[in-house]
Amino acid sequence: MVLSMLIFGSIAPFVKNISATSGQIAFYRALIALIVIGCFLALTKEKIPIKELKRDIILLFLSGAALGFNWIFLFEAYKYTSVSLATLSYYFAPVIVVMISPFLFKENLKASSLICFLVATAGLVMIIGISNISNDEGTITGILLALAAAFLYATVVILNKFIKRVDGIKRTFLQFLSATFVLFPYILLTDKISILGLDKIGIISLITIGVMHSGIAYCMYFSSIKGLRGTQVALLSYIDPLVAVIISFVFLNEKISALQAIGGLMILFATFINEKIANKNRA
Repeated sequence: MVLSMLIFGSIAPFVKNISATSGQIAFYRALIALIVIGCFLALTKEKIPIKELKRDIILLFLSGAALGFNWIFLFEAYKYTSVSLATLSYYFAPVIVVMISPFLFKENLKASSLICFLVATAGLVMIIGISNISNDEGTITGILLALAAAFLYATVVILNKFIKRVDGIKRTFLQFLSATFVLFPYILLTDKISILGLDKIGIISLITIGVMHSGIAYCMYFSSIKGLRGTQVALLSYIDPLVAVIISFVFLNEKISALQAIGGLMILFATFINEKIANKNRA
């Protein structure tokens, strides 16, 4: 679990090394990961329950499409703002899920969840910074793109709650399959499919994202959560954004103000506390 989170958190520098559009990177990521996960399922002899997928097929397709475009928005956010700000804004996704779930699943919105939402929202305001709105349009654009990615990821999480007949790595395989089907015509119409112009570093980075950051990391993640408690998973998942922020600051020399750092910590703290409360209620 720790290793998979370290891998997830280190994806940004590899994305930045690829001189291709965000749509192309997302497509090849899904395609390469699809092959890796397919090999994993074959080696472990895990079969996808094809006959039982009829009721979930539309949800799997929609969640796969949302996952693919979520990557596009996040990768595009890296181009406009720092990795740390994009990542911290992206982690607003669990807050979105918390606020939408009561309306979809007829759950009561608890006071603790509302407080966590307010704390996370205050943290987001601190990340954006009122002064940045007029002084740094690129940063604002990047943060908005990251928030769009967060909304799409929240959509994936919510759709997954309705998918009852397949879970874990098998569900991820089908979602990656859906992502490739959706992204293929998208980049045909917008980008054209070509990686011939990439240099060696770009090609290696693209393969690494597909194999390591997607295929292998997802297999490790879903294999590990079977032996962990919900609270442990929630806690360890925060290694991902912390690694991304450290890489942004130390290796990419990207700046983040003290106020923005505090805002990011508020988002992470609020989402963790809310997840901890949710896991306690499930138990």
